[in-house]
Amino acid sequence: MKLKNTMLVVTDMERSVEFYKKVLGLHVIMDFGANKTLTGGLCLQTEKTYKDFIGKDRISFGGDNFEIYFEDENIDKLEKKLKEFDIEYVHPIKEHPWGQRVIRFYDPDKHIIEVGESIKAVCKRFSDSGMTPEEVAKRMDVPMKLVKSCIK
Repeated sequence: MKLKNTMLVVTDMERSVEFYKKVLGLHVIMDFGANKTLTGGLCLQTEKTYKDFIGKDRISFGGDNFEIYFEDENIDKLEKKLKEFDIEYVHPIKEHPWGQRVIRFYDPDKHIIEVGESIKAVCKRFSDSGMTPEEVAKRMDVPMKLVKSCIK
């Protein structure tokens, strides 16, 4: 068995496609009308058709119990870009204990989007700040082999 895609149910397909296109730079690569596949393997399905698929009258949105994760090499640039849009934030940029900086916000249907720095970007940021590879590995709690591969 192999995981193929992640699918989000959306209340307004056009609005959601525009959000993912303008905010995250994704593009439609397959269009089946009520279902669209975007770059990166994200699929969007209309609420009406999904209700029919599962035989339910009601879909719940905004449960704060699931997120889709993206990485960006320049999270500060993304944060500036997000200010151009009417974004509802879960939280602004924050740094996790291992040093990775992330930002979380909602899409139009209250699905949580997380965008984090790649581990390579974190290693490079720490290395560029003057930390030795050993210090980076200790700070991030990752193997030296990973740090060396990220900062070479």
